[in-house]
Amino acid sequence: MRDVSAVTRTIQRLVDVREGEMQALLLSAAYFFFVLSAWYVLRPIRDEMAVAGGVDNLPWMFLGTLVLMVIVNPPFAAIVVRFSRNRFVALSYRFFMLNLLVFFALWHLMSTEQQIWLGRAFYWWGSVFNLFVVSIFWAFMSDVWKMPQSKRLYGFIGVGGTLGAITGSTITAWFAQLVSAPINLVFVSIVFLEIAVWIVRRLSALFSALREQRGEQDTTSERIGGSTWAGISHVAKSPYLMGICLYVLMYTIVGTVLYFAQAEIASQISDRGARTSFFGWIDSATNAITVVTQVFLTGRFIRWMGVGVTLAVLPTFVLLGFTALGFWPTTAVIVIVQALRRASNFSLARPARETLFTVVSREDRFKAKALIDTFVYRAGDQLGAWGYAGLGAVGLTLSGIAFVSVPIVGVWLMVSLWLGAKQTAMHREQADAESGAPTVATA
Repeated sequence: MRDVSAVTRTIQRLVDVREGEMQALLLSAAYFFFVLSAWYVLRPIRDEMAVAGGVDNLPWMFLGTLVLMVIVNPPFAAIVVRFSRNRFVALSYRFFMLNLLVFFALWHLMSTEQQIWLGRAFYWWGSVFNLFVVSIFWAFMSDVWKMPQSKRLYGFIGVGGTLGAITGSTITAWFAQLVSAPINLVFVSIVFLEIAVWIVRRLSALFSALREQRGEQDTTSERIGGSTWAGISHVAKSPYLMGICLYVLMYTIVGTVLYFAQAEIASQISDRGARTSFFGWIDSATNAITVVTQVFLTGRFIRWMGVGVTLAVLPTFVLLGFTALGFWPTTAVIVIVQALRRASNFSLARPARETLFTVVSREDRFKAKALIDTFVYRAGDQLGAWGYAGLGAVGLTLSGIAFVSVPIVGVWLMVSLWLGAKQTAMHREQADAESGAPTVATA
């Protein structure tokens, strides 16, 4: 008991966690831990398969991912309409677990030549999987935590995800060369996803009990409902949701440019196991930086500086990074810029971005958010991939591409500040509409 109390006191010193929130906070962080552990076990495997299929084919790989997103989004929205939140989460995660079993079986049944094409299919599938499972997680969070709580607690919840990312990528980095084939590690991912499903049940039960104590309506067993096409129609009608779309789009465009540079470096490594370990160690190093920032800075920074300024940190770093790349287009600068981009996204921009959805309707959290986090995200990938290839085709080097990207990042910076101001205004309107009802719910 003393050890548990010591851990609780340590968390309370680091995070502005209030009475009644501790258990839900720890479960939320554990949920994110296992979701990102499951993905980061698979991420180095996916990236290695992409390199094995040829770096020159990456633009086509990105196009295949976008096409798959278009195909997947309507049935995903239809499932959201039909099922309750818990049922929807369990069905989604277990569907992906079944997919992993199919990939494992096919890999061991196919020849080496056929495995190249299976690897491309796995790349497409993984690029869909990681966005959906993380989007579902954050939709769940925005459905149970209020906006003021999200500003205080999302940073610590993000720590759970970062520790999961470190755990998953390190598992793959260590064992990729020890197992007969890296694809065998999918069973680790399956176990982590199943644990996440069970945590969702426990977390939902906890919030349901607390809502009953406060005399509030419990929506856990209710269908999310609405229209299958609500995600598209609501985004088209809402300047706020369109602003989030633009933020995500520009984030993915600039990220794709750096991804291509990283892939070219990795293509120089001949051994497949070594390449997989290379990607795994990059993920581990980035996430180690991220977790320190999340523990000591994220929650305080969002509360002190506001959501808009926090969102603007990432494009500011990228703006400086691309300017540096324009003058010094070296491998060292690429690695530093990529590390800063990813670390600032995970530790600051992503938690701040997820608070944006706490002021939208429940339907938009699960439909419009999924559309933005998946289709819009991959559309940005596609624009970045073909834009990178097109600029290279007309003779621009990395230095020239970096300078061309600078104005885009400037627009991204302005959008960040506008979103923060808009969210604050929407929250005030909702608080006034509640006619004296408390705006902060104790979880």
